[in-house]
Amino acid sequence: MTQAVFAIPGDKDRRTGGFIYEARVLHELNELGCTTQHLQLPGSFPDPTAADMEATINALCAVPQDQPIILDGLVFGAIDPAGLARVSAPVIAMIHHPLGLETGLPKTRADFLLRNEAAALRHTDHVIVPSLETARILCRDFGADADRVTVAPPGFDRPTVHRTPTTPPLILSVGLLAPRKGHDVLLDALGQLENLSWRADIVGKTYDPDYAYALDRQVHTLGIATRVTFSGEIEQDALTTRFNAASVFALATRYEGYGMVLNEAMFYGLPIVSCSVGAVPETVGDAGILVPPDDAKCLADALRQIIENPAEADRLSRLSTQRARALPHWRDTARVFSSVIGRLGSQ
Repeated sequence: MTQAVFAIPGDKDRRTGGFIYEARVLHELNELGCTTQHLQLPGSFPDPTAADMEATINALCAVPQDQPIILDGLVFGAIDPAGLARVSAPVIAMIHHPLGLETGLPKTRADFLLRNEAAALRHTDHVIVPSLETARILCRDFGADADRVTVAPPGFDRPTVHRTPTTPPLILSVGLLAPRKGHDVLLDALGQLENLSWRADIVGKTYDPDYAYALDRQVHTLGIATRVTFSGEIEQDALTTRFNAASVFALATRYEGYGMVLNEAMFYGLPIVSCSVGAVPETVGDAGILVPPDDAKCLADALRQIIENPAEADRLSRLSTQRARALPHWRDTARVFSSVIGRLGSQ
């Protein structure tokens, strides 16, 4: 008997943090015996056509009222609140971070999404978030009821670690080629390190073609095109090889609702350089150097500090490994979901 439905737009196996999180939770729920059906919604969210919105509302309304629906945040933030109000099954919003906080949105679009998500929350039975930071934002700025918000940090598989740092030192960054990830700031910082020996690899699928094109032009303008590689989306084995080869992990992000890749890098004992935004301080703790967002000089100084100071790099590496050991497994994350499903399903 189906106990819950996990509604995800498009291909649930896309290799980005939010989709990795949801696909693993879906798998682990079923492994736990909490039978959860995957409901594939149109892949056009968060910018659905009118037809896709109608199809989505109809699909959600068709779910039996005793089966809680876990609704992916890309859908939840953009869904028609009036349509959501028609759904009879309990709705659990899975919000990685509010859609209106995405970097680079036109103001009218951002304002609409912020209002829309606040309205949708009024028709939600529970909310699951990956971090305390996202929970705080939803309660403070969106009117969410703290008693109906549960934090379920992502789980992590324990990788095979055989660190073999390359020469020159590899600065690794992993994230979609989208403005929020701040790769343009990282490139500006790298341009200030011309007197150091290093190479950099930016791994991530193109999300915004215009931004990706601008990044390619930027490395040529800065004169670092021969030292920076854009590897695109790669398989896990290839990513593991890069983590093992790297000397430092850098992500100049402008906002993170959690930042799973930061923790992933910490399993390899990598010193972290990132920004003091969103949930990043909560995620990284004392295992890295955090600088203000959009501050290429501070980012360059932090990278220089690690590359030029082996003792500091070793200290941060030990802290990364120590914090990673305490991180949950995916089964732990799924148990949090199972508990929420059990409470709502029995009401």
